[in-house]
Amino acid sequence: MPRADFERQLQALQDDLLTLGSMVEKAIAKSINALKHRDLEESRRIIVEDTVIDQKRYEVEERCVDLIAMQQPMARDLRYLVSVLFIANELERMGDHAEGIAKISVMMGDQPPLKPLIDVPRMADKSVQMLQGSLDALVKRDVEAAYAICKADDEVDALYDQVYHELLFFMMQDPRTIERATFLLWVAHNLERVSDRATNIAERVIFLVTGKLGDVAASSKY
Repeated sequence: MPRADFERQLQALQDDLLTLGSMVEKAIAKSINALKHRDLEESRRIIVEDTVIDQKRYEVEERCVDLIAMQQPMARDLRYLVSVLFIANELERMGDHAEGIAKISVMMGDQPPLKPLIDVPRMADKSVQMLQGSLDALVKRDVEAAYAICKADDEVDALYDQVYHELLFFMMQDPRTIERATFLLWVAHNLERVSDRATNIAERVIFLVTGKLGDVAASSKY
């Protein structure tokens, strides 16, 4: 395959990956909105639609593997294709977290959330921003932006800790709130994992550009 054709194939692969990312972003946002408004039908739709996200991931992986097999790329091209395989998996798992939130909403049934949802939607917004930022850093091959995404994970962790301690207080004050508090803890945990996976994508961008792979959380950049 001529280099120009290979470049077009790489661009098409990246477009598919970004489409997968957009699908995941929407699933996360819809899962939180359905939770807030106790829209059980929407929650059920999100659960069903997760199979579409799964299928898109498989399409990205198949295209990626085909390019590796046909082109036998070296150096940076190979790093890119390996990174796409990794990122597609992370995105699909983020979709699973959105599905998890929707399942929790269904489990809650007609019960309202234990408390007004303030920090949980903030966690969702920040996690989605991190996801968007990590994919933008991939497109631009922007290492500094990738490091910034890794740093932003601390903000989501702080929000999670705040939610955790507040809900723990509810449970200690009134054991009857334990089930409803636990539902919200599960939601917050799913969002915390989304931010972790956005950080993983950012770390993979750093690997793609620099060739160095590792946990940047311990980096002297911080």
